[in-house]
Amino acid sequence: MDLTDFHFIRGYYLLLLIPIIALWWVIRPNHSAEAKPPMGIAPHLAAALQLGQDETRYIHPIDVAMIIATLVTLAAAGPTWSRAPNPLIADTAPLVIALKVTDSMENTDLAPSRLDRARFKITDLINERAGARTALIAYAGSSHRVAPLTEDANILRPLLEGLTPAVMPAAGDAAAGAFVLAQSILGDSDTPGAVLFVLDDLDPSQVTGLTSSTTDIFILTMLPDGDRIAQLDNVRGASIVPFSDDDRDIIRLMRQIESAYTMALDDDERLDWQDNGWILAWPAALLTLLWFRKGWVIRWAVLSMFVLPPSGSSAEGWRDWFLTPDQQGQNAMNQKRFGDAAELFEDPYYKGYAYLRDGQYSEASSIFFALDTPEAAFAEGMARIRNREYRPAISAFEAALERRPDWPEAQHNLEVSKAILDYVETTREQSDTGEEAGIGADDTVFDNDAARGSETTVQTTRDGPQTLSSDQWISTIDTDMQDFLKNRFLLDNQVQRE
Repeated sequence: MDLTDFHFIRGYYLLLLIPIIALWWVIRPNHSAEAKPPMGIAPHLAAALQLGQDETRYIHPIDVAMIIATLVTLAAAGPTWSRAPNPLIADTAPLVIALKVTDSMENTDLAPSRLDRARFKITDLINERAGARTALIAYAGSSHRVAPLTEDANILRPLLEGLTPAVMPAAGDAAAGAFVLAQSILGDSDTPGAVLFVLDDLDPSQVTGLTSSTTDIFILTMLPDGDRIAQLDNVRGASIVPFSDDDRDIIRLMRQIESAYTMALDDDERLDWQDNGWILAWPAALLTLLWFRKGWVIRWAVLSMFVLPPSGSSAEGWRDWFLTPDQQGQNAMNQKRFGDAAELFEDPYYKGYAYLRDGQYSEASSIFFALDTPEAAFAEGMARIRNREYRPAISAFEAALERRPDWPEAQHNLEVSKAILDYVETTREQSDTGEEAGIGADDTVFDNDAARGSETTVQTTRDGPQTLSSDQWISTIDTDMQDFLKNRFLLDNQVQRE
């Protein structure tokens, strides 16, 4: 929590504290006058004549009621200290994982080996970050992009299995080069990201290259018993997490990555502030339990103007005493009740997003179409493309780019939409047999009746290089992922030298 960003979204609600404090002052019993003994009577005799022990009560029912009213008022004012991430763009930080693939990583002090345990840890992290974009880099004496930012964990798992020291074209430690490559990958993302190094050692000459004021660095050390790597102390700003046999290291990494992402979002003026008033609902609800104590009776008629919701509110039950409709909608979203969330949200953007998640694409696109922000146009495009409205989707993504030029995600989705539309129209043209136009075939005739099914060879001329289909290209790749990665990394080195 960054206190420098703390403020109230609806600060005008704080004016209600003035009548609350005034009412508190008027209603609260004051025993100071009663505590003075009457004139001419000794104090010990006056104490014996007094009935009851009310004067010894320091907390009164009105105190609890007014504390609750104060908490509700502060909640209504909308305390906040962090930005709300855009759920349609990225709700978690993009992460580039740089895995060290050297002979030392095959040490068996972490059974079966450090490299194997590193693969397991990376897989666990990817599973925890389900739906978040993750890229993979392998490095030894040179650094290589294994996979770009992707949300599909199935792409990363087989590539991880193929990473061994044998596929690396050069021995050594090029951690600084891997960091430069990771920054270039994150540069293509519209949201702030982080880099995670998974290693067992670091060459001191690489320390100076692991410095950045804009990219967060996390390091998972693959050493037994939490052993330290001394030179990592010189990597400024890096968060170091030691290996653990259980999932404590993954939980710690997830928490730190999310915290860094939240802090980075605070500088993005395009995002709304996160309303955290719901936190105050819990102590207010607990304090109401004291009203069930015998003798704790308050004047409900006086306090109802502060506690009960206004008659025109769309409140439903006790939840609306403490939570706004948007906060209730967010709770429904967290519970994956997207249809209920769409009905609860008042904010049109989040209402449309809830409809989108619930599969009600027409309703979602209608809401987003009425908004004039680039995020709304982007979301409209997503809703329309899922509803197979490809031409309107193209128009929506073009509108998003007009409102925010050089938006990588919108540009990518625009190209995908155009490709899908082109594929659909081409397929329709190729599947048209002409029957609707009255020019279909009159009869079907099979040739080669005498040798049907026999193998034949057809010779064709080649005027130039032939383009392989996707199936032909895949069939040319060796089924051994290690051979594939080795050849690709060698090609990377050759291109870099040229």
